[in-house]
Amino acid sequence: MSELLQFVLSGLTVGAIYAAVALGFTLIYNASGVVNFAQGEFVVIGGMTAAALIGIGVPLPLAILGAVLAGTASGVLLYQFAIRPARNAPLVSLVIITIGASIFIRGAMQTIFDKQIHRYDGFSGDLPIRFGGAAILPQALWIIGGAIAIFAFLAWFMRRTRSGRAIEATSSNRLAATLIGINTRHAVNLSFALSAFIGALAGVLATPITFTSYDAGVLLALKGFSATMLGGVGSPLGALIGGLAIGLIEALTAGYISSSYKDAAAFVIILAVLFLRPQGLLGRRIQERV
Repeated sequence: MSELLQFVLSGLTVGAIYAAVALGFTLIYNASGVVNFAQGEFVVIGGMTAAALIGIGVPLPLAILGAVLAGTASGVLLYQFAIRPARNAPLVSLVIITIGASIFIRGAMQTIFDKQIHRYDGFSGDLPIRFGGAAILPQALWIIGGAIAIFAFLAWFMRRTRSGRAIEATSSNRLAATLIGINTRHAVNLSFALSAFIGALAGVLATPITFTSYDAGVLLALKGFSATMLGGVGSPLGALIGGLAIGLIEALTAGYISSSYKDAAAFVIILAVLFLRPQGLLGRRIQERV
């Protein structure tokens, strides 16, 4: 029983990181219809920047602030210099632009920092906490709590603030939103900034456990995208559930079968779900009339 609990705790920790990446995917998709494959790079920017700042002696709170600001700025720059100039291009072209941006950011990370793997100490130390015969690092609680806090913040922001409602209106019908006076460009720009903020914060929280390097964003983006598809594209709750589900599948597969199959098992189950329910667990089926 303690073994199962250990796998579940490990799965929830990794799944919370995937969920944070998936929430970033969902936010940008809802506002612009674009699937941003540079989302994993925001996580790397957060982790690498925090590691570099802590390495030169910057206090942890300031390092976290600097890392999150750097990630948010990269999201704004991505929109202003890559997505906005091509806003009238087909969606496929915009997706390819995000892939190109991912490659560019990866190269920039390699140049600005290095090719080494980085980490720093956990926020509350690295002594495991014993629970029901299992052990969990204090940083894992920061990661899980962070993912839940991000989800709660997004739910509040989208429903209770004017800017959030502007993003929702833009996602529903951009032309109608423009006609009633909503600045849709600002709404999409804000969605990129928030998405990058979420990614950078996830990177800051995860680096003490998962470590980070300049090329870690590719796999994170794939896992985050898979979580988005599994939960249902456009559903924030689906992104959260999808991320946690993938983390649990990976941990249980690695624990009871082999770590060699954990990635394959997650993708096989995702494919099975999508064959049976293409819109994902919580997504809505879209019917087109001709």
